[in-house]
Amino acid sequence: MTDKSEKIILVTGGSKGIGKAIAIKLAESGYTVAITYNKSEKQAKELSNAYSNIRPFHVDVTDREQIRMMVKDIHEKIGTLSGIVNDAGIWHLFPFEKFEEEKYQQIMDTNLKGPVYVVLETLNDLKMNRGTIVNIASNAGVGTAAMNTTFYSVSKAALIMLTKRMALEFESYGIRANAVAPGWIKTDLTVGGKTGEEVRELEESFISRSTVKRTGKPEDVAELVAYLLSDVSEFMNGQVLVIDGGRKDNLTHSI
Repeated sequence: MTDKSEKIILVTGGSKGIGKAIAIKLAESGYTVAITYNKSEKQAKELSNAYSNIRPFHVDVTDREQIRMMVKDIHEKIGTLSGIVNDAGIWHLFPFEKFEEEKYQQIMDTNLKGPVYVVLETLNDLKMNRGTIVNIASNAGVGTAAMNTTFYSVSKAALIMLTKRMALEFESYGIRANAVAPGWIKTDLTVGGKTGEEVRELEESFISRSTVKRTGKPEDVAELVAYLLSDVSEFMNGQVLVIDGGRKDNLTHSI
């Protein structure tokens, strides 16, 4: 089994929310972690100050040239990458009939084009190290989604299919690709702008549909990602793991 201290993992969107929890879990597990941030420089630096094996890199994941330069910077400062976690994402809520071109493009560029660019620019590293890709999708991409999330759901469904195709296309390189599809996870993104009462109502609504009777935490997702990056999961490839608290509607549909 490979020493984790020898492995460098890139986590996009690693300064906040689920990405932050993933970065912390990996750092505490002994990996060296490169995290990307776009606008959250303060949070990224706080994280790197708290963990000597977390290194922040500024990048816009929708800009392939910026990603190319970031990977070069990672090589110079840390080394070659053994794993990628594509967590950077965005969502905008609007009904289908009130289509907004700019918001639609932001969703697709960040949630789909971003992971494509990141993998393209790190592929040589992944080939060299028989690396692992974990894409953070959503249960919205497998059929369970809130109202007004049509295009967010489409972007995550596409990311899931992209994951499966990566597993097939990269077979000869020994590269594995899997996806994690979280349900509602309490983060600044999912509760931002809401009053305390609105957050409580949201939590109660989720809990009423969950068989484990609690809301999801970023750390729940981080544990699963760490498993997929480890050698213990080497027999898993091209899979989509839903982590949604056992939503009753999902379980009913599967019977």
